[in-house]
Amino acid sequence: MSKLGKLPVAVPAGVTVTVSPDSISVKGPKGELKQTYGKNVKIAVEGSEVLVTMLNETKQANADHGLYRSLIKDMVTGVTTGFTKSLIITGVGFRAEVKGKELTMNLGYSNDFIALIPDGLTVTADANGKVTVSGISKQGVGEFCAQLRSLRKPEPYKGKGIRYETEVIRRKVGKTGVK
Repeated sequence: MSKLGKLPVAVPAGVTVTVSPDSISVKGPKGELKQTYGKNVKIAVEGSEVLVTMLNETKQANADHGLYRSLIKDMVTGVTTGFTKSLIITGVGFRAEVKGKELTMNLGYSNDFIALIPDGLTVTADANGKVTVSGISKQGVGEFCAQLRSLRKPEPYKGKGIRYETEVIRRKVGKTGVK
């Protein structure tokens, strides 16, 4: 049995959890999120807690038990406080600018990259090369940040590229002269 799956998910005041036979909906002050779930688990709302139980004792049911409990916890957190990730753009002449629903980035290539900002996400860019992505869906925020980072991954010699704010780049020593 999953260790995480056993724990109930606390539902704060102002958040409504609705369970249907194949999906769960969480509505809060910041918005609404929906998630479908498999047939190996049963989800029930009891008072101000959401409980996830396994219907059978298989490996897949055990995996789903912890998975759906974590997804529900993230949905409750998203509609109450939201999620934020920050990216740092490092490099000479590298910059980012938000214009409406587009993020334009100059990353040292001959053309600028233009990324359309998905619905439900808010993106801000400052002059120091910091891009902040926020939204209610943890998966949406993480996916968009990963797509932006993949445009120019940080390189280990000079540290140029796009990295997460909490990411540490292991630097390498460049060429040394042979005498």
